[in-house]
Amino acid sequence: MIGKPTAAGQKNMMGGYGGWPMMAGWGMGWGIIGIIFWVLVVIVIIALFRTLCRGGRCHGWEDKNSAVKILKERYAKGEIDKKEYEEKMKDLS
Repeated sequence: MIGKPTAAGQKNMMGGYGGWPMMAGWGMGWGIIGIIFWVLVVIVIIALFRTLCRGGRCHGWEDKNSAVKILKERYAKGEIDKKEYEEKMKDLS
């Protein structure tokens, strides 16, 4: 009987395990629907990265090294003194 579940690990006459022939239509590939699904997943991931990383900078992934670089530039230009530079470097580390 096709609809009757079998014991775990026993193969039924339709070739499926556990009483449902070939996973009741939900096989590994899903056919064209599976292809469309994975293409959409890739498109969403690409769109997400393009949105987050406009102009060569990735928003949300700011590096502390950029803050150190700015601090060094401000110290080199004389905008801040040595004491303030050292305090801010201590805060960043």
